[in-house]
Amino acid sequence: MDRFYSAPAQAIKIDDTTLRDGEQTAGVVFSNQEKLDIARMLDEIGVHQIEAGIPEMGGGEQASIEKIANMGLQASVLGWCRAVRSSVEAALACGVDAVAISISTSDIHIEHKLGKTREWVLNAMTENVAYAKEQGVRHISVNAEDASRSDMEYLVEFGLAAKAAGADRLRYCDTVGIMEPFAICEQVRELIRRAGLPIEMHTHNDFGLATANALAGIRAGATFVNTTVNGLGERAGNAALEEVAMALKHLHKIEMPVDMAKLRRLSELVAKASARDIPIWKAIVGANVFAAESGIHADGILKNPMTYEPFPPEEVGLQRQILIGKHSGTHSIRNKFSEYGITLSDDVAALVLERVRAWAVERKRALFDKELMQIYEEVMGARRDQAGA
Repeated sequence: MDRFYSAPAQAIKIDDTTLRDGEQTAGVVFSNQEKLDIARMLDEIGVHQIEAGIPEMGGGEQASIEKIANMGLQASVLGWCRAVRSSVEAALACGVDAVAISISTSDIHIEHKLGKTREWVLNAMTENVAYAKEQGVRHISVNAEDASRSDMEYLVEFGLAAKAAGADRLRYCDTVGIMEPFAICEQVRELIRRAGLPIEMHTHNDFGLATANALAGIRAGATFVNTTVNGLGERAGNAALEEVAMALKHLHKIEMPVDMAKLRRLSELVAKASARDIPIWKAIVGANVFAAESGIHADGILKNPMTYEPFPPEEVGLQRQILIGKHSGTHSIRNKFSEYGITLSDDVAALVLERVRAWAVERKRALFDKELMQIYEEVMGARRDQAGA
């Protein structure tokens, strides 16, 4: 880790909100059993904290949060609350060891959403933080909703008040995803310096920058990061757990206590529960991350995988694929047929490749093994006919 980081590597903690913000994805609903299964696997891979849901919703939501809190997980279990006494009480009733008390800090939210004043927001936040502290809650996060559109002076005042009331950290929420990494780095660094509270990053992906902004906040000194599996979340989603964890490890050289080999399996579990397929081009866990068809790329990978792979596929539970299609080269063709125990001469490989490209264009995809064998048999049959003519 370089001199630009303000926090030690071992301090970076993942607070995953798949079960709360992830389920707020339009049209996504997890069953109670699915929530338990996801929580168990999040704990298994090693996240620090699981944001289990919104206790004040009551009913099945409250029951599933209570079950998660009593599963004996290594991870801390957090309930999301409004800055309202009854909301905090609902979380306490579930037995969670952490709460996130959330309230808006931007003037547009305070005026148009809450219909209140800055002073009212401060009072509501501090009263409920103090109440949670009195009740013995071990970890209290104060969420500054829409922090990225908030006045910095007020945000500092908010942070100082949260700290004085007993909060353990301040969640910086880029609620509508309008920040970019350079600006968010400056803001978070200033907030840490002036408010003196540990910062948690909560970033949205409206401009495709959620992961980049989360990493920028960590570079500035944030020690917690909110993630969701597969980047689920409101509108365009949140920073993806798999992207953040792997980027911290490989790009920033921060060793995370996360079992990366189970990331694909976790992604599949959440994809099934959310009825949202993992896009094949999805960063880190998508099927195409380690699929190559281009002749130049495939040739390089066959010689040394590191020529075109940023990390081994096994690290995240995937496998390498060399696809045969329009963009393949003769090296890929020969290598593929060697898997069948067939050694191709240069001229046969060239004839097979010619037909492969034609078939791929016609079918608009890479070819299946049985199609490759059909092409091979046709090429060899034609050669035998020519030889016998």
